[in-house]
Amino acid sequence: MRPGPPAATVPSPCISVCVIDPPTGLCAGCYRTLEEIAAWIDLSAEERKRVLAALPERRARHQQAIEARTAHAER
Repeated sequence: MRPGPPAATVPSPCISVCVIDPPTGLCAGCYRTLEEIAAWIDLSAEERKRVLAALPERRARHQQAIEARTAHAER
């Protein structure tokens, strides 16, 4: 069995909008949890791909509410 690609080849989804939304526990920029963000450096390529695969569904489910709360907090 060949090893998969190195973890470094799976880039972070961080977009430098690092604000955790308290109700969901998700980052308003990348939609990862604090635990996922903290662990990213130690995750294997496969683990990183699993996290990345979960992000579109999280964004679809929570984006409007997170953006509304974030906009309200900036006022």
